[in-house]
Amino acid sequence: MKMKKQVFAEYGAPLTEISGEPPKPQGSEVLVRVGHCGVCHSDLHLHEGHFDLGGGRKLELAGGRPLPFALGHEIEGEIEAAGQDAKDVKIGRRIVVYPWIGCGECALCKRGDEHLCLKPRQIGIQVDGGYATHVMVPHPRYLLDYDPIPAALAGTYMCSGVTAYSSIEKLGPAAEESPILIIGLGGVGMMGFSFLRARSKFAPVVVDIDPKKREHALANGAAAAFDPNDPATRKGLMAASNGGFAGAVDFVGSDKTATLGYGALAKGGKLVVVGLIGGEMHLSVPTLPLKGVSIIGNYVGSLAEAKAMLDLVRKGKVAPIPVSTRPLSEAQQALDDLKAGKTVGRAVLVP
Repeated sequence: MKMKKQVFAEYGAPLTEISGEPPKPQGSEVLVRVGHCGVCHSDLHLHEGHFDLGGGRKLELAGGRPLPFALGHEIEGEIEAAGQDAKDVKIGRRIVVYPWIGCGECALCKRGDEHLCLKPRQIGIQVDGGYATHVMVPHPRYLLDYDPIPAALAGTYMCSGVTAYSSIEKLGPAAEESPILIIGLGGVGMMGFSFLRARSKFAPVVVDIDPKKREHALANGAAAAFDPNDPATRKGLMAASNGGFAGAVDFVGSDKTATLGYGALAKGGKLVVVGLIGGEMHLSVPTLPLKGVSIIGNYVGSLAEAKAMLDLVRKGKVAPIPVSTRPLSEAQQALDDLKAGKTVGRAVLVP
């Protein structure tokens, strides 16, 4: 079959379809026919070509990838072909793709943190991704079984899932010893909410600007839900936490949300910042040692964390997030809806 991709030829330009022959895998490469691909908020930043650092500054993302380029890193699909050095590969096997691939040679890669590699080869980030009918994976070790997770949901665990899982893991024992504050209930935030519910007997407290998302969280076990634009929210958070949270996870990553999370911490608390909306956080330096708090950044998660996370999900201990499917041809509309805040859970493209 012909290979089709939804690509952009210039940063910020609308996605368009191109087609051609699928590539032939060489060596240890594996060609995957894409079944589903999630639309992630980071796709918006990559499409626009920058992150907002606040204060009028930008982190440029233009360059580092060939144009035209296909986004998409939350990939589920079927093994279609493999190179001669790809061992124990079964054609037709359905898998999810771990996309956070490094150089394999540096100290970070060798200790198992290739998602932090300084010379990455991440699928949908530096090399063409899953907004396509086919995607090339450099080695079978990045192909993970997901059954009995529904196929439309499975790929989302390779970004929003592993990111949320790793974020909750960074809270350490605090995640199980007291209520945790979750800021932002997009696709990743809902995943984080689900992993926290599976791990702790304490119901999370949530913050989101969307009343429908707050209602969804309350219906699924949140202890309380707050609107960040409500002037009474800060007092409400202090009351809900008896004076401060031992842990907070900011799945939005803006100046306002990070400041809100930091201000809601108790002494010794941890703030994990996950989202990439952008901005610049201002805080008084002496409050860091005086409160004994930690601010931790989290970027997706390791291959080992992805496997552990999938094991947990496959055992049925994690509530699924809402997903809605739409054809690959609607990739641009899916991005537009996500940017406009119209997406609940995850939109998933189906070639």
